Amino acid sequence: MSMINAILVAYLPVFAALHSLLVSRQFKSLVWRIYGPGMDNWYMKFFSIFAAISLAPLALLFLSYPGKRLYTIPPPWRWLMVAGQIVAGLATILAFTDAPHRFSISQQLGKAENPKPLDPRGIYRYVRDQFLLSGFMQIWLTPFMTTRLLVLYAMTSVYLYLGSLHWERRLRYQFGREYEAYQKEVPRVIPKALKSKLSGCSK
Repeated sequence: MSMINAILVAYLPVFAALHSLLVSRQFKSLVWRIYGPGMDNWYMKFFSIFAAISLAPLALLFLSYPGKRLYTIPPPWRWLMVAGQIVAGLATILAFTDAPHRFSISQQLGKAENPKPLDPRGIYRYVRDQFLLSGFMQIWLTPFMTTRLLVLYAMTSVYLYLGSLHWERRLRYQFGREYEAYQKEVPRVIPKALKSKLSGCSK
C-alpha cells in the first residue's frame, strides 16, 4: 500500500469518528448544558463549517494524487450522470428546509417548549433519508473512476449507511411511535413507485 493510500485509509475513519461525535446526542447534551437554548441557532452552522474545513485536505489529496484511471464514461451518458449529480445536490439543499425534525437540537434533546410534530414534507413523503439517497447519487454518478476514488466512495458509502441508521435511532427516540409508523409507510431510500417498477421488471 502506497503512502497516499495509507493516509486515505487512516484519514477517513478519523473524520467519521469526529463527525459521529458531533452529531451524537451525548455531545449535544454537553454543549446544551454549557451554552443553553442559543445553540439551536449556531450548532448546524458550526457543524457545516467544521465538515467543510476537515474535508478540504482530503479534496486536496485527491486533486494532487488521483490514482490510476479505471474508466471514463463517454458522452452523452457522461452528461446524464452529471445532470443526476446536480439534481441530487439541489435536492439536498431543498431537503434542509423540508426537515425541521432533523435539525432542531432543542427538540432532539426534549427541551423544546413547543415541540413540532414529525410532519414529513417534500421528498420526505417518498423517502425517509434523502441525504443517503443524494449521497449515493452524487458519488456513484461520477462519470470517471480512479483507484483512490473507488476506495473513498466505498468507505463513504458504508459511512453514509451507518450514519443513516444513527439518524433513524435518534428520530425514533425523538418521535416514538409516530416515527415507527412513518418507517412502515415510507421506504428509506428507494421511493415506493420506483421500487414497484423495479420489482415488476425483475419478474
